[in-house]
This record gives sequence, C-alpha cells and structure tokens, in this order.
Amino acid sequence: MAANCKNPRPKAGAYRRFLSLVFVTLVGVLLLVVLLRTNSVSNFVSRSPNESSVKDLRPRYNNYSDYRLILNLPKQSGLSIQLEKLNQLRPRNTDLYPKLAKNHITIVLYVHNRPQYLKVVVESLSKVVGISETLLIVSHDGYFEEMNKIVEGIKFCQVKQIFAPYSPHVFPDSFPGVSPNDCKDKDDAAKKHCVGNPDQYGNHRSPKIVSLKHHWWWMMNTVWDGLKETEGHTGHILFIEEDHFIFPNAYRNLQKLATLKPKICPDCYAANLAPSDVNSRGENSDSLIAERMGNVGYSFNRTVWRKIHTKAREFCLFDEYNWDITMWATVYPSFGRPVYTLRGPKTSAVHFGKCGLHQGHGDKGACIDNGAVNIAVEDVDKVVNINSKWEVRFFENQPGYKAGFKGWGGWGDERDRALCLKFAEMHHFKSTDSVPSSDD
Repeated sequence: MAANCKNPRPKAGAYRRFLSLVFVTLVGVLLLVVLLRTNSVSNFVSRSPNESSVKDLRPRYNNYSDYRLILNLPKQSGLSIQLEKLNQLRPRNTDLYPKLAKNHITIVLYVHNRPQYLKVVVESLSKVVGISETLLIVSHDGYFEEMNKIVEGIKFCQVKQIFAPYSPHVFPDSFPGVSPNDCKDKDDAAKKHCVGNPDQYGNHRSPKIVSLKHHWWWMMNTVWDGLKETEGHTGHILFIEEDHFIFPNAYRNLQKLATLKPKICPDCYAANLAPSDVNSRGENSDSLIAERMGNVGYSFNRTVWRKIHTKAREFCLFDEYNWDITMWATVYPSFGRPVYTLRGPKTSAVHFGKCGLHQGHGDKGACIDNGAVNIAVEDVDKVVNINSKWEVRFFENQPGYKAGFKGWGGWGDERDRALCLKFAEMHHFKSTDSVPSSDD
C-alpha cells in the first residue's frame, strides 16, 4: 500500500508545473500584446524611424496640459491629437546631415493638398545649391497621406514635418470644420436657427476657404515660437509654397541678400526671391530692387516676426480670407512706414500654379499641363547673380492691395477670428524672452 500511495505524487507535481508554465506563458503573451498596442501609432500615419516612441512624446510648452482650457480651443479629435504629437518628432535625415551650417537659412514649405505641385517643388529644391546645409520644415494644412509620402521621400537635407492640428480638414463634423448646425451661404441665422456670423457681403464661412488664413497664421506662430528647432534662430527664415519653383541659385542668392540688407537697405524688412508681380521674371538690370513685399519666396528675421505678431488683432479681425491680402491691406500699413523687401534683378523663384489651393487634387492632371511644368533654367540661374556693389533702386507707389481696401470677405465668423487670436497666444505662457534687436 505504501508503494501504491507514492506513485501518483510525481504525476500530480508534473501537472502542477505544466499549469504554472502555461499560466506564465499566457501572461507573457498578454503583456507583449499590451506593449505592442501602447507603442503603436494610429493607422493614419505610416511609420518612420522617429515615430516608434510617439506615444511617449509630450509637447514642449509649459502648462501644455492646461493651455487648451485656458484658451478655450476647440475640442480635439483623435486625429488632431495625433498630429500635435507628430509635430514634436525630431527632423529626419540627421544621420545623413548631422549638423546644420552656422549661417543657414531655415526653409519653410507650406502645403495643402496638391501632390502634383508638391512633386515639382521638391524636385526643384533637390537641385538647389547649399540645400544640404539647412533644415526644411514642411507645414501641412491637415493630413493627406499622398502629401506625407512625398515629403517622407526627401533625402537631400534635414526635414521636419508639422501638421496644423486645428485645420478645418481635420474636423469633419465640428468647428473649425463643418458643424451640423452651421449657417451656409446667405442663411439668415435667426430664421434658420443656425450658427455663424456672415461676412461684410452677407456670406457665411466656408471651412475650405478659411483654412488658408488659419494655416498660415498657425504656421507662423509655430515656426517662430513653438519649435525647438527654431527657438534660437535669429536669422532669416524663407517661406515658400507648394507651387513655387525654386531655381538652383536661390539659396546662395538669399544668403547674400540677407547679409547685404542691413547695410545697403536698412529700411527693408525682408528679402525676396521673386518680384512682387508674379508674372515678372525681373528687370535683368545691374541693380538691386527694393519694393513692396511679395508672396513668392519671402524671408525675414525674428525681429520682423515680433513686429508682425504685435499686429495679431489687425490680422485676425480683418474680413479677408487671404493671408497675403490681409498683410498688405492692414498689417503692413499699421507699421507706419513703407514695408520694403530687397531682391535681385532676376528671379530665383517662379509661381507656376494654374488653379486654386483646394483644386487640382481630384483629377491628378487638372492643374499641371501633362503632369509637368516647363520652366527654363538657364546657366545664370545656377550661380549667384547678386552683386554687392550694385546700387539699390526703390520702387514706390506700386499697384496692389493697400490700406483702405476693405477685403474680399470670407472671414466674418466670430469663431474664426477668436481661433486666430488664440493661435497668437498659444506659445506665450512662458515667454519672458527678450526680443532680438539685431537686423540679421
């Protein structure tokens, strides 16, 4: 009996050990699944080497957890929150270009949803002399996968992407997108029981239209005051758009103009790559030109930005949906003296767009002939063609939008104006920094 009683014990012990092993294995698998889910990025963004820890990123501003409540910003969608986190990622290609040149001019390319255009400007940038020395920041008006993929393919310089988290394109069923109870066209709010304020012409807001001004203002505030990569940058920053073809000599020409500006044109606020008249290729003369600031390839420094930022109310309350017309008609005139920009006598950038910002992404060939642009690049466009010994010719009383123009409307809704003003405040809870006084 004693022998018979001892036989089952080893079997029972082996069974218990087997159950323990199964339990530990199951717990391990469950933990692995949880970890994988925690470290994953939402499916709307393709993965990149820098995105593996995106869930652990925290925006860099002080009081970030409270600033949305303080400013009463719109309630964010899941996509909006993800975009804001992606904005904190480090630039790409730092393994290929570990250091930026000491005197580099950061380039900001702001884009919407015109992939055919973006391919052209990226190809032109790839041939710019000196492009590998600088940082390219691409600012997206919302998120569009094809646009994102094109930018991810850039290998010729450091690249950082930022995405407007409050773009109307990110909010499909609430403000700043389209809300179910929004007034439309010329609706009477009292009769229709809808929400919204009409512009000076009686028209209610169109989210696709107001996004132009929102994106530009959000981008400016973010680039100058909200990014670690630019917080110590006192030199010029160049701003270009997805339908600006950039010539090979553009960067070197701009570096020379930025150096010459405080010496030969102290009244100039900016330096431009192209004439203010988008149809002009320049005078081809032996002189530099000081004229009204254009909207193709324009650059300025932090001192000028601080001056623009103080005019947030003028910018945000003017009933005009175009950012550039708003600047020409109300912001620049408020400076109290003419706002000149310095440029060369031959253009280093060309506007090639055939259609509006929110057209051209349905039919891929709608806005570019045969899917391409034919812009002649001559030998003179490949080398610096700015001479420091040239005199400066001032163009005064040029045609264009000026003080007194009342605007084309499209910006009458109080919600848009309030959001615009909040963008001007969002990076200034901790701002005790002194304003640079140099005119670099």
